[in-house]
Amino acid sequence: MWNEEYVRAETRHQLKTDRFTQATIGVAEATAHWTVEHKYKLIIGVVIAAAVVGAVLGSWYYITQQDDKANLELTKAVRTLETPIRPAGSPETPNAPSFASAQERAKAAKLQLQGVIDTYPHTHTADIARYLQGTNAIELGDKALAERELKDVASSHNSDLAALAKLALASFYANNNRNKEAVDLYKGLINKPTNTVSKVTAEMQLAGLYESSQQSMEAKQVYEQIVKDNPKTEAESMAKERLASLK
Repeated sequence: MWNEEYVRAETRHQLKTDRFTQATIGVAEATAHWTVEHKYKLIIGVVIAAAVVGAVLGSWYYITQQDDKANLELTKAVRTLETPIRPAGSPETPNAPSFASAQERAKAAKLQLQGVIDTYPHTHTADIARYLQGTNAIELGDKALAERELKDVASSHNSDLAALAKLALASFYANNNRNKEAVDLYKGLINKPTNTVSKVTAEMQLAGLYESSQQSMEAKQVYEQIVKDNPKTEAESMAKERLASLK
């Protein structure tokens, strides 16, 4: 779609620091909830509380260690995804990693990402790996894997990461003639914007989908809303250009 570059730019801006530098995208903090059904003598309560706290702290320490290890492995996968593609026919250069094709790179990254998911399944980093595995599967043309991983992450409790997965999933649906599902996802993102997917990002994608589906009236309505809500911005300029082309 015409506005794909705009959306990619914004998504890259959101991901650069967290995904590629720290291998985390606003990952939700681990939480624990305790309920006490009965109260006994004070001393017993104190002992039980101490035992519970000790167990929780032990679990927290273990999970933190696992996440740290997972982050190291995820960083390797991200570096693979960032490795350049060398020109056709060019030999490999010593000490300068490269791939012969995007497919070759995607296959290498797939193995690394799956390693993170399988080895550290209950960590927050694994959720990020699933998101990347979903987007990487699109590159490989593995539609079943792409949809499965993206839907899984889209339903996670981490709203920022879930929003990125929904955006990618909506694009996947739009490119596979599943427009109704794509529209529903875009509208959901518009109604509940996050730190990673702003309202205008989802609106631009939705309007572009309407245009490509020959739904000019619907596209016009979305662009007009963008102009109204985003004065003196790049989004306003782009929306005005599209409105002019629809007349």
